[in-house]
Amino acid sequence: MPVVPTNELCTSEEDLQGQIQAEGPVEAQLLGAEAEDASTPLASFPPVSSSSAAGDAEILLKQALNGMTTQLLEFLLLKYGTKEPIFQAEMLNTVLRDNQAHFPVVFRKATQCLRLAFGLDMKEVDHREHIYVMVPVLGLTLNEMQTDEQSIPKAGLLVTVLSLILLAGDRVSEENIWGALSRMGVFAGIKHCIYGEPKELLTQVWVRAGYLQYRQVPYSHPAHYEFLWGPRAYAETSKQKVKDYLHRVNGRGPRFFPPRWA
Repeated sequence: MPVVPTNELCTSEEDLQGQIQAEGPVEAQLLGAEAEDASTPLASFPPVSSSSAAGDAEILLKQALNGMTTQLLEFLLLKYGTKEPIFQAEMLNTVLRDNQAHFPVVFRKATQCLRLAFGLDMKEVDHREHIYVMVPVLGLTLNEMQTDEQSIPKAGLLVTVLSLILLAGDRVSEENIWGALSRMGVFAGIKHCIYGEPKELLTQVWVRAGYLQYRQVPYSHPAHYEFLWGPRAYAETSKQKVKDYLHRVNGRGPRFFPPRWA
């Protein structure tokens, strides 16, 4: 699997929903700025002796955690490419090494990014030995359709688009889709580090696969286009599953959804 700049991939869950229904901040915060090398144990950070030193230490800690999350993501994506089970002991000893005390935070950030960017959930299959496998979010088989072993999983973008369609009330204009995705760093006609050329995915590849419908708005002059769920999306998942997923990643109650879905 090709190297992906994972430190730049993940945005907050607000980017998933807030473009259509902005209702303030959400809980999780994922990877941000460029992370420094996280191989140095955090214990080596300078002692905090003033408010300035405390601020510097906090910045260093955040950078180190982001760096460790990036390393863990790269490790997990390699495991996904080889379809191997993932052992917690291997994550600790191979990736975290001297920083194992920070594993819960790093693991949470990495799994959030896997879910949002790549459409993959970590499922623990052995609770005693802490062995995990990666399964598709919402039961979508999109990632399994990619026959090229070097291909990066792209289902995260599809989940985002299906969610935006649901939140807009079953259909959403092409302008609103690209307006929302642009705030996540995904632009029509510009190649993305994970998704390639996204307009081709949305208007051709996923339409042919049956996940999306892309059609002209009736009686629109000049022509405007809109997106709807395709038959394969209905066959593999459901609106209720998407609602449950959004509740899980956003910590939102039913009020977050349009009245017809609340």
